Amino acid sequence: MRVIAIANQKGGCGKTTTTVNLAAAFGRHGSRVLVIDLDPQGHTTLGVGCDPESFTKTIYNAIVDLKVPIESVIVPSKAENVDVAPSNVLLSGTELDLATVEGREFMLTEQFKTINDRYDVCIIDCPPSLGILTLNALIASTDVVVPVQVHYYAMEGLKQLFETCEIIQEHFQPCKVKITGLLLTFVEDRLIFTRQIEQQMREFFGDLVFDTVIHRNIRLAEAPSAGQSVITYAPDSKGALEYLALVDEILHGREYIRAAKGDKSDAETSEESQIDSASLQQITEQLTETFAENQAGVSEENQESLNETQTDSIPAEESPELVNEIQTDNIPAEENQESVNDTQTDSIPAEESLELVNDIQTDIIPAEENQESLNETQTDSIPAEESLESVNEIQTDSIPAEENQESVNENIDTVNQSQTDQPVVIAEGTDSDKSAVGSNNG
Repeated sequence: MRVIAIANQKGGCGKTTTTVNLAAAFGRHGSRVLVIDLDPQGHTTLGVGCDPESFTKTIYNAIVDLKVPIESVIVPSKAENVDVAPSNVLLSGTELDLATVEGREFMLTEQFKTINDRYDVCIIDCPPSLGILTLNALIASTDVVVPVQVHYYAMEGLKQLFETCEIIQEHFQPCKVKITGLLLTFVEDRLIFTRQIEQQMREFFGDLVFDTVIHRNIRLAEAPSAGQSVITYAPDSKGALEYLALVDEILHGREYIRAAKGDKSDAETSEESQIDSASLQQITEQLTETFAENQAGVSEENQESLNETQTDSIPAEESPELVNEIQTDNIPAEENQESVNDTQTDSIPAEESLELVNDIQTDIIPAEENQESLNETQTDSIPAEESLESVNEIQTDSIPAEENQESVNENIDTVNQSQTDQPVVIAEGTDSDKSAVGSNNG
């Protein structure tokens, strides 16, 4: 069984992501894969679709007590051909539990003796430290893959890891662990600084750096929330294809990958890189100096490229034309009045473009310049002396009596006439009634 430790004491460099997706990629190739989660956070356990708190036994029980066989803590995962030895927060107490145990560095190695024939590949997710858990993983491993974030601070942790592997090879026998390669993670090709670090690491470490790099990819970030690897979550994504390519590079070597790509440079003469402490010390010092210079400022030869990618920082005196195109708001009116007039219409003086101002801001047109328009839109404000006829029609109740006396008199005459025209009706009666009427008249 080939045992690959994913190790780097620096946190946040992609160890868990690499463990989950590399295991799934090996499983996709048909290998029988075992994942060992040695990080007390249990993120690898989550990443393969298991709940860390749901297990009564975890890898912690198998490490602190050899009487608990590792087979009893292994469970299947959601990934094809992949099993997992889960972990949870209890694993953080391993250091204290093994403090007085003799041979505590070989606990995982002893457990592997019972499962060597069951799996083709075992991948171990190491915690971000060089404690007893990482030491157990390195001693039990045949290969070490080191995820390295393309960042200045990654160099310090890389130096300590190389020294630790060298000490293990000298003092813990039999131990055949070797650093198989450095895996560059979170790569962003568009950043000049990232490209510089990648180029310098390849120059210094040579073939120890994998040709395959892992770019920053949204699918890699989304897959853990679904409890899956990116191989099953988004099989056609860039992240999935890169981890599948990494498996080919680990299984067949860099020469095979380069030949498949048609790159025959150094394919026949390249040898496996082995770096001792002296050369590593020299390399890390050189890299540290170079990275420190890059942190302090960009070199003159890259200033032109930096100006292209960071346009906002171009001084106006160096490229006024470009600045004027991007930052129109900052253009002085006297330098580019025409552009200002097009983009900032509100600031056009009335005397320069009165017609445009009248169209946009009708409310501020003086009455003496556009009295006719005001009369149409603001009828209520028309003076009585200018439009008496209109006022009389709208406000009839307010007409003075002296101006409408004739109309009143006509209405009174009409009423009187209607009253005089009514006939007096006398009913016919008897002679006695008539005589009574006559006497009354007399």
